[in-house]
Amino acid sequence: MKILKNIPTVSTILEQYAFNLGGDSLAYTNHVLRVINYYNALTNMDECPQQVMIAAAFHDLGIWTAKTFDYLEPSVRLVRTYLDSVHLSQCTPEVEAIILHHHKVREYTGTFAATVEVFRKADLIDVSLGFIRFGVPATFIQSVKSTFPDAGFHRKLCVLTVHQFMRTPLRPLPMVRW
Repeated sequence: MKILKNIPTVSTILEQYAFNLGGDSLAYTNHVLRVINYYNALTNMDECPQQVMIAAAFHDLGIWTAKTFDYLEPSVRLVRTYLDSVHLSQCTPEVEAIILHHHKVREYTGTFAATVEVFRKADLIDVSLGFIRFGVPATFIQSVKSTFPDAGFHRKLCVLTVHQFMRTPLRPLPMVRW
């Protein structure tokens, strides 16, 4: 499996949000690149579909732009605006589905299931630090993690989870869908 290192679509999108991401820019960029590489590994593809790259770039951005841990809808609003601006509105339903269901606990079987479910698994591989692998070889996961270091991403998730729990103990993970 080949590791994708330079993804212009992702770089262009995330450059626009560098101010919002602030000191978390590298951490988030590396998370996005790890997810894309795990997506490719799960699908045995060398190139990632454009709608997946776009969804990956935007999937958690609402954390920083809306300053909330309930970030799915803010992330969807951002991606709608982007897709309209680059004349890719036809991709909106699929990209929205990827973002809205990437934290679904159970398997996703709705519209665009083939793309959404693989993305959900790819994100879970990264969020679980590779403990959940869905058949992706541990050596590949380690190579991806070495290429795109954590840079504080998982620490940030832990801090956000604690803050969310303190504010809303009955809803500590508002992005999770059943």
